[in-house]
Amino acid sequence: MGGKDGKEQLFALKQWNRKLALKHHPDKNPDDPAATEKFKEINNAHAILTDISKRSIYDKYGSLGLYVAEQFGDENVNTYFMLSSWWAKALFVIVGLLTGCYFCCCLCCCCNCCCGHCRPESSVPEEDFYVSPEDLEEQIKSDMEKDVDFPVFLQPTNANEKTQLIKEGSRSYCTDS
Repeated sequence: MGGKDGKEQLFALKQWNRKLALKHHPDKNPDDPAATEKFKEINNAHAILTDISKRSIYDKYGSLGLYVAEQFGDENVNTYFMLSSWWAKALFVIVGLLTGCYFCCCLCCCCNCCCGHCRPESSVPEEDFYVSPEDLEEQIKSDMEKDVDFPVFLQPTNANEKTQLIKEGSRSYCTDS
């Protein structure tokens, strides 16, 4: 369609679409199951060719560009293809290596957290941290016995929509009464 101005191209495109759509319309070809698929392809091609942004994406990147536009939006197609190029990936790796970001994340986190070979030595012996299950159970029982000795003597007051949440007076965040 080269050599024509925009209105002539649009008019020729509409005529071409109408002619093919009438030829392959499913109502005109009820015995042909491929006519429905062909009709859908014609309508899809017409939608792409009449939309300026989709047409430029198709001209630049092909059907993969249209797929990316559906997933990420028309305005993000150029960014997607720029970041998926080999030089962008290489730049990302080189910057990560030069700044030491990969070493900090991988070496420190993996070696220190996973296998523990690089962790600093503790000044407290390891035995002080061990609590036997029997001692823990004994502590829980003694805590429960302490709680029984001090019953709750303040019950919540009746409240409605007009009751203030914070009472007048000094505010305290302590649990002591």
